[in-house]
Amino acid sequence: MLKCRSVWKKLAPLARASSTACRLNVRRAGLNNGRIPSCVPAAQMSTGPAGGGRQNQLYFLLVGVATVGGSVYAYRTVKGDQKRYQERIDEIASRPFKQAIEKPATPTQSEPPAAEATETEAVPEPEPQAAPSPAEPSPPAPDAEILAPVETTEPPPGDSTPASLKVPSHTPYLLIGGGTASFAAARSIRARDPNARVLIVTDEPVPPYMRPPLSKELWFSDDPSVTETLRFKQWNGKERSIYFQPPSFYINAEELAGAENGGVAVLTGKKVVHMDVRGNKIKLDDDTEISYDKCLIATGGVPRNLQVIERAGEEVVKRTTLFRKVEDFKALDKVSRNIKSITIIGGGFLGSELACALGRRSTESDLEVIQMFPEKGNMGKVLPEYLSNWTTEKVKREGVKVISEALVKSVVCKDDKLEIQLKDGRLVKTDHIVAAVGLEPNVDLAKSAGLEVDSDFGGFRVNAELQARSNIWVAGDAACFYDIRLGRRRVEHHDHAVVSGRLAGENMTGANKPYWHQSMFWSDLGPDVGYEAIGIVDSSLPTVGVFAKATAKDTPKAATEMSGTGIRSESETEDTATSPVASSTPAPAMVQHKDEYGKGVIFYLRDKVVVGIILWNVFNRMPIARKIIKDGEEHGDLNEVAKLFNIHDD
Repeated sequence: MLKCRSVWKKLAPLARASSTACRLNVRRAGLNNGRIPSCVPAAQMSTGPAGGGRQNQLYFLLVGVATVGGSVYAYRTVKGDQKRYQERIDEIASRPFKQAIEKPATPTQSEPPAAEATETEAVPEPEPQAAPSPAEPSPPAPDAEILAPVETTEPPPGDSTPASLKVPSHTPYLLIGGGTASFAAARSIRARDPNARVLIVTDEPVPPYMRPPLSKELWFSDDPSVTETLRFKQWNGKERSIYFQPPSFYINAEELAGAENGGVAVLTGKKVVHMDVRGNKIKLDDDTEISYDKCLIATGGVPRNLQVIERAGEEVVKRTTLFRKVEDFKALDKVSRNIKSITIIGGGFLGSELACALGRRSTESDLEVIQMFPEKGNMGKVLPEYLSNWTTEKVKREGVKVISEALVKSVVCKDDKLEIQLKDGRLVKTDHIVAAVGLEPNVDLAKSAGLEVDSDFGGFRVNAELQARSNIWVAGDAACFYDIRLGRRRVEHHDHAVVSGRLAGENMTGANKPYWHQSMFWSDLGPDVGYEAIGIVDSSLPTVGVFAKATAKDTPKAATEMSGTGIRSESETEDTATSPVASSTPAPAMVQHKDEYGKGVIFYLRDKVVVGIILWNVFNRMPIARKIIKDGEEHGDLNEVAKLFNIHDD
């Protein structure tokens, strides 16, 4: 380029001079043409000695030389640049392999052990000569190919690889939380966008799993290593794992950005502590930042504790279990095998399930199992009083000592025992406490993200599409949504987590669907007694129960054998009720006070409209119950409505 400029500086004056001379000759020729006879040829102007023909020839010669010279220079420059570019690309592409080969000959002691291990593992890469390629778009590709096999040989937790290699700086879909809702959303996103890249961030050390078996089937397993395998037999005898997918289903987090076909990666043991909504990014507890395009908050909830226990001191807190996660199941299983007495505080779903599970174990050992709650009977806030009393007797038959109407006043540790003082003066001594007194939605990110929290029900307030703000959705226990039939609600059950997570995932990919589903939940007091419920089931509402004699097929065990799954909502949520056919068997009069409640239907009413239904030992009928609530009609005779469930058929 410098040579071209210098040549042009020399030729420019001559070009300008010749151009000026040419213009003057043209003017002179125009003046002379008026006096020259018409017989004189005009061509003499360019050939005679009086014209400017030589200057014109010089001008055209200079312009031609400059054009040819510039073309030659441009051709040589482009050719040279291509050659240098290709040499640079080849040198960059082969650099990792040169380092790997030269590493044994020139050890560098100043490098950290992690980097040294990485380079050592890179030596046996089978194709060192195939990496340099002209078609390679960018140099990072060879590095990714080398790091991939190194990561698979290292254990996920506790390795020495820097965090920057494991955490992608950006992900199109970010799911905060590793529970059921988060996994359902990931599966839904991938179904609508097969090449989607999804990153799940969870503070637990394991990939997504289902929580219901933690308080149900796992406790009835005969496998002594169940706490390690986390595999269990369902009531129908089939075996399965609590994990939704095996580890091979997921890809490594550092490979997510370069995955051609996308995938789902799980970042375990990481907690999101800050959320920048305007910047579309989050910060982890190790100060790592990740940006996103779409984000789902599925943080679930945190088990509540009694204030009297929190104020009782470190020793009491140490001997108290708040049951929620896999670690809690493992810890409680170990504790229950090494103590003589355990007390469960709480008479709801979780407390009653754990009481029955531990009660079964007490028959095989000397373990004393005590359950206490402030209500008059088990499930007192959900079931009608007569059915709550029957359930209490059922729990007692499982080997559990039940203490009802128990309000805890204080807890102290004395003589290596926990002493629970009740407000009515009763004293209970035990070795360990399980507090099952409810769940508090995890809304820690609300402040930094500027998201609204519902003051009545808790949880993040979302619209009909489960969206809290632009590019942010909420699903599962942490979502407070509006139910078009029952008003604003927040639900803490597996089926709701599945359906809300699935819908949020669809809407994150542009579906724009409203949440209209009536989620169900279920609870089993062992393999012989169970129920499924939908809507608002509150014992303070008026109820009407219709019961019938149970048969051998009216048990949770038989229900799982028919559906083929222990997680009954997996089949229920896929079904729809269309024109249910009532039973032709004549029904007896409604029974509300009876000693035996084999199977039946309990209707919960508000303003004479059914807002909730419990199917007591009646299974695979949930679509019918869902349709009744969806219709929102008044029913003059609920006995006729009960016929839709065919409870009187043998």
